[in-house]
Amino acid sequence: MSIIHETATVTAKGQITLPRTIRQALGADVGAKVAFELHDDGQIVVSRADAEHEDPAIGAFLDLLAGDIRAGRHVRAIPDDLARDMLEHAEREAGPDEDIDGDVDL
Repeated sequence: MSIIHETATVTAKGQITLPRTIRQALGADVGAKVAFELHDDGQIVVSRADAEHEDPAIGAFLDLLAGDIRAGRHVRAIPDDLARDMLEHAEREAGPDEDIDGDVDL
């Protein structure tokens, strides 16, 4: 028995739109890669393509930390200005090739 049952329509180009509940369950935002795995019995498993390389403990910790920052709670070891900066940039997508704004202390 499935937890979520959704349907999608295949377009003439072979494309589908993943239903919102499935995207949420996968944690797949815009730009996320999705993997399809076909089993011998015909069952297809859909998963986040990059999820295989994530450490679940680190992901859970970062989710917990982000929730605390959004709620205005933060670990005392994090300075207030850093917590504000983290909150400000929590929803911002950034890549390794982007320029860094401002000063960087190493």
